[in-house]
Formats: sequence, structure tokens, C-alpha cells
Amino acid sequence: MQKGKRAMGFGLLALVALLLGFAAYVRLAPSDVTVWHISPVTEAPADCMVKPASDSARLACVVAEPPASVLVRLDAVAMATPRTVRLAGSVEDGRITWITRTRLWGFPDYTTAEVRAEGTGSRLDIYARQRIGSNDWGVNAARLTDWKAALGL
Repeated sequence: MQKGKRAMGFGLLALVALLLGFAAYVRLAPSDVTVWHISPVTEAPADCMVKPASDSARLACVVAEPPASVLVRLDAVAMATPRTVRLAGSVEDGRITWITRTRLWGFPDYTTAEVRAEGTGSRLDIYARQRIGSNDWGVNAARLTDWKAALGL
């Protein structure tokens, strides 16, 4: 009987160690800028509709203001989002990537926006995607919908 309790205790300890190791990996794994800070531009029409996929979401809009102005406003919206930090890029570069983490586990989602001049305004392309797993349960689409509303698009 004592041997069974000891084995169960070691099993529980191993499970806790695995969970803590996974949690540490999720929160501490480095983000490779060359992998995540990529152009979000697609050939999709700029219809300003959030297009969700199982693990990501995209948004493309034409905005009647200069590129730098659009990206400054978007950066302010992104940085006001809880648990969001800038990974790479700047307004001057015309592209910025942010990392937004989930509250409990800290799973990272990467959102990249790029703005370029188009006609008398700008084309804004945003690509939000997850790093871990195969289904984001609509989190990235919801974030883009919120950011779009905050920008007044």
C-alpha cells in the first residue's frame, strides 16, 4: 500500500513538473523576428472585412489618410490592448508586429500590420495569428474586430 502511494506521489510530482515546464516554455520561448515580423500583404481586396481562419485572421482596408498617420493610430490601439507588447518594426518602417498573450497561460499571438500609400490614401493590411496550437477559437478575429472599431473603420 505504501509503495502505491509513493508511486502516485511521484506521478503527481512529474505531472506538476511537466505543467510548469510547459508554462515556462509558453511564456519564455524567444520570438524570432525573422519568422513573425513578415509582410501581411495579400492580393485580397481591401474590403475592410475581418476574415477569420482556424488559426488566424486578416483585415485589409483602404483608409483616407497618410500611411504614417494610420500606423500611429493603430500602434496606440495595439499598445492599449492588455498583455500586448511590440515585437518589431516602427511607423517609419511602415510595418509593426505586436505580441498579445492570453491571460491565464500566456499563449502568444502575433499581429503584424503594414501600411502603404494607395491612391490618395493608404492600404492597411493586418495579419493576426497564433504560435501554439491549430485553433485560436476566434481570438485573433475578435482582436482585429476590436482594433478595427477602435480605429473607426
